[in-house]
Amino acid sequence: MGEQRGALRGLRFVMWVVIVVEVPVYLVWLVQVGYLTGQELPRSDVARWAPPILLPPVAVLFCVMAGWTWWLSVVARTRSPLREKWIVASLVFVAVSSVFCGVASVDAPSVSVGLLSAIVTGLGMIGLFFIPAACSRQLPDVVRRRSPTAPDEAAPQ
Repeated sequence: MGEQRGALRGLRFVMWVVIVVEVPVYLVWLVQVGYLTGQELPRSDVARWAPPILLPPVAVLFCVMAGWTWWLSVVARTRSPLREKWIVASLVFVAVSSVFCGVASVDAPSVSVGLLSAIVTGLGMIGLFFIPAACSRQLPDVVRRRSPTAPDEAAPQ
């Protein structure tokens, strides 16, 4: 029981480290690359302010919403909502927009810029996606329920 409690604490700790480190980095990065991408538009174009203002809240809304619906289905033991096209489409939209802004924000786009954009986007979206699960009091119950060996079947030590 003590090992399982320690493993659950470790899981929650790792989830919060990813959330606390990657989400702020991702959101600041989105504002920065959104601003730089918007500056590529003509000065008279009002849309030049749309990427830094709209992209971060849209990323938070879509990723946390998808994470919340997924977590509720895991707790309720229902079919995964990640099979729904609108949830997958919203996550793909955020990923493509983020990577596009990351690549378009530099003067000389390259493969390394694309890879860096994809890594920052992926880690940030994972952090946003797991916020509902990390905050849930039901996380230990779900982990125990899904573990390959139930507590009753565990080998005595």
